[in-house]
Amino acid sequence: MMSESWIVGINPVEGALNNDAERIRELLVEQGQRNPRVQALAERAKALKIPVHHRPREQLDRLGGEARHQGVAACYEAPPPVAEAELPALLERAGSSALVLVLDGVTDPHNLGACLRSAAAAGATAVVVPKDRAVGLTPVVRRAAAGGAERVPLVAVTNLARSLRTLKDAGVWITGLDGETDTSVYSLDFKGPVALVLGSEGGGMRRLTRETCDF
Repeated sequence: MMSESWIVGINPVEGALNNDAERIRELLVEQGQRNPRVQALAERAKALKIPVHHRPREQLDRLGGEARHQGVAACYEAPPPVAEAELPALLERAGSSALVLVLDGVTDPHNLGACLRSAAAAGATAVVVPKDRAVGLTPVVRRAAAGGAERVPLVAVTNLARSLRTLKDAGVWITGLDGETDTSVYSLDFKGPVALVLGSEGGGMRRLTRETCDF
């Protein structure tokens, strides 16, 4: 089952057109908008047979919420979220090049978007988050991700420690990042299937998460 959401901002909309244009249902452009990049996005959408409509700024403000829309918004039919049960198959397809980012309680939408953007740039296999400690793919997250949300599977899991054990069973080495460690990230060997775990903005990794990490 798919659900519609709104992607706002020049870079996020451009990213969606680049990576997932077939899921864009319509493009809204602010009335009187003269930004050449916005105009180029509208022309590109028309070339892809995506309906383009001009709407008052107030309507885009409502759709974007806290996210700055910069005069453009895209109605995006998001695919179903990746199920927890699909994680082993993702790892098997990635093989020795598997790279997983695990976020133990990142709740700020800008931070989650930045993590998705970085994960996409690094060619990550998946980003794993706990269902009860994640912000979800809001317009703010998608804008901060600048296309990364459409390029990297986001796997929301019920039990993070159990999912870390699933990674281990698949041969993935797990490294938790913590400012209090004596080990430098530059001294570690990241060859082969690996997972990096980041904790929350305030408390960092939870105890059980820390205990499950290999490093």
